[in-house]
Amino acid sequence: MMKNVFFLIAAMGAAGMMLSCNADKTPQLGKASIDEVVRAMTLEEKVQLLIGTGMAGLSDDGPVVGVTESIVPGAAGTTRPIPRLGIPAIVLADGPAGLRIAPVREGDSQTYYCTAFPVATLLASAWNTEVAENVGKAVGKEVLEYGVDVLLAPGMNIHRNPLCGRNFEYYSEDPLISGKIAAAVVRGVQSNGVGTSIKHFAANNQETNRMGNDVRISQRALREIYLKGFEIAVKEAQPWTVMSSYNYINGTMTSESRELLTDILRGEWGFKGTVMTDWTGGKYPPAQVHAGNDLLMPGSPRQYEAIMAATADGSLSVEDIDLNVKRILELIIASPRFRGYKFSNRPDLKAHAEISRQSATEGMILLKNERALPLPESAKKVAAFGITSYDFISGGTGSGDVNEAYTVSLREGLINAGYQLNDELAALYENYINAENEKLRPDAGNPFAAFMPRTRPAEMPLSAAVLKKMAEETDVALLTIGRTSGEFLDRKIPDDFDMSDNERRLIREVCNVFHAAGKKVVVILNIGGVIETASWKNLPDAILLAWQAGQEGGNAVADILKGAVNPSGKLTMTFPIRYMDAASSANFPYDYQFDTRNAASLFSSQYENKKESVRNVDYTEYAEDVFVGYRDFDSSGKSVSYPFGHGLSYTEFAYENAAASVKNDGYTFSFTVKNTGNAAGKEVAQLYIAAPGKSMKKPVKELKAFVKTKLLQPGESQTIQLTITKEDLASYDEGSGQWMVESGDYVGLIGSSSENIKQRINFQY
Repeated sequence: MMKNVFFLIAAMGAAGMMLSCNADKTPQLGKASIDEVVRAMTLEEKVQLLIGTGMAGLSDDGPVVGVTESIVPGAAGTTRPIPRLGIPAIVLADGPAGLRIAPVREGDSQTYYCTAFPVATLLASAWNTEVAENVGKAVGKEVLEYGVDVLLAPGMNIHRNPLCGRNFEYYSEDPLISGKIAAAVVRGVQSNGVGTSIKHFAANNQETNRMGNDVRISQRALREIYLKGFEIAVKEAQPWTVMSSYNYINGTMTSESRELLTDILRGEWGFKGTVMTDWTGGKYPPAQVHAGNDLLMPGSPRQYEAIMAATADGSLSVEDIDLNVKRILELIIASPRFRGYKFSNRPDLKAHAEISRQSATEGMILLKNERALPLPESAKKVAAFGITSYDFISGGTGSGDVNEAYTVSLREGLINAGYQLNDELAALYENYINAENEKLRPDAGNPFAAFMPRTRPAEMPLSAAVLKKMAEETDVALLTIGRTSGEFLDRKIPDDFDMSDNERRLIREVCNVFHAAGKKVVVILNIGGVIETASWKNLPDAILLAWQAGQEGGNAVADILKGAVNPSGKLTMTFPIRYMDAASSANFPYDYQFDTRNAASLFSSQYENKKESVRNVDYTEYAEDVFVGYRDFDSSGKSVSYPFGHGLSYTEFAYENAAASVKNDGYTFSFTVKNTGNAAGKEVAQLYIAAPGKSMKKPVKELKAFVKTKLLQPGESQTIQLTITKEDLASYDEGSGQWMVESGDYVGLIGSSSENIKQRINFQY
């Protein structure tokens, strides 16, 4: 009966239940103060507002993926309207690489495609906050013009481990990069008068059992690594909302943690906005409300009943409810829908495609180059090897996907740039891919198949005769390796982190045949996260890490290959030699086998009723503590395949005249970057600090500031100034619960990667 009443009130917006009220005296949101509106609300209305709506197929048995059809089809959900008080619904939609809504609507000939921008790994690899902000502005314009109020992005969890299935949605293994890039994106999106939701707060670093996993972590690691990026984004950009994550931290679900959502987020950092759950996140709604998790998405009768019951028995105060209601109303008032914005449904997709293409070239990384790139003018005939050369990947799957109108394939991009692809080789690949995809059609009975990474065909073996013919008829070989991943699942080591046997054989054979003919081989990595490179990187002449570059990916790759753009991207994560070299690898579910056919288990722990918890599934020990990524590799002295911050250019740069000074209660490091090569290019200058570790064990160095230069012409210099505060030198002392700066000798390390240090400056604190 309660369920029927719940949906009846929701449908009527409570208006029919209040017929005796004099409408002229009823406070209206925007005309009366928020406090007056809250006082006029019934308890039932308040609780309804705390619970979202809009996801089709919701039942007490659990959620299924649906769409918000009534306002913006394909959006993730809406808040609940209360027309009696002038409270409209506002629309929330994914995602981190561009707005995700339904591209077509029944009975409507217009299309509603959005721009697919580069994935987060690529955007962060630009190390350019201006580029990130410009992408944010373009995304935010589409959010505004398509009638959406809050974009559920950016994602900014730490790349704790190379195999996390959603690393492509996140920025880095380093919290400074994550925070600075996220803050820039937030500023850009919100400059349009729409909101963002930074996510997933916090320590959501694996997809395996993400709704039941307990992150067991020290307070120091939590503060210095996993919360620091969120802190930067909150303080520098004030996102409208924060999305709490699914997981537990030290036994408490994040959406039920008052310490996390109220004491730290609001009390310490000064966050002024709304906190919402990830979709279906959390278990005990009254605890979520008390914790300061204002909005429960996408809403269910069970949540309504639990909050009403807790209020009735006194275990949840009306004051807690009122505070959450007030924050949701503040969000609604700020929204374009409440302000009456007349959205056009016609954003400038052509202009945004150009922004997507430019930002993609800014973050692509030249990992290796032995006089192969840019391609010489004489290299016009191209042999494109690898299935991904013909099935280019624009982005990841799940809520991080975008419904774009087109994707420029690598083949199209090369043709657009004036290259001639071998048609015979292309036909072989296309016939093979079509035949294999027919065999690999997703299970029609799995409702989540569209959200999961599809199985890609195995790499196609080629005969010696075909390889020899290609080497004779073409000028250069391009060989593309692809990887895709997405929500719900983490990646695996065999044939995902590691190369498959077919891929290794293809790289080896193509290199042997083309090198014998005196011709170059370039490998293109069309991937979303780290893969193994050490065992094969000596074979090709060049390796371009193209990431997943959005809908203009093929054109962007061609821009780099041709030399129209000089690559300037740098790694924001370490490429280890072997998977198990990463400090977190032993404490990650790398060998766990998940049943993808069991859709219900995606939304609950599969082990809730087991007597024994499963290590790395039900709980994960963050035993590496603060030694994540390069912090561990540099401190332990372990060799890597490519270090954090690495990236080559078609030119060379010199670092000169480094100096440091105390200024405004901080330290300013100045130096000059000079282009000493023959091509115009940009350089990413990185400042690391080596701190004394007298009372706490510390990494040998940590990134504290960075900048990308302007486009420097050959012989041109730019003087750089990077300033850090004394707070930037602090570490979290668990004994006192305070941030502390140790006195002693410090070293400023200025370089082009964590391993390639150009200048050193000693200073004291």
